[in-house]
Amino acid sequence: MDAFDVLGDPVRRRILELLADGEQAVGSVSAVIRIEFGISSPAVSQHL
Repeated sequence: MDAFDVLGDPVRRRILELLADGEQAVGSVSAVIRIEFGISSPAVSQHL
């Protein structure tokens, strides 16, 4: 996958923003993404 494809997806871009602040537990990243984008846990896992 091309880096531009990754950065073009708003969910993946938000994950990168969250991780730019430092190491985070997958559960906390998943919770933020589920709340902000209204997607399921399996969908978040696909992006991770």
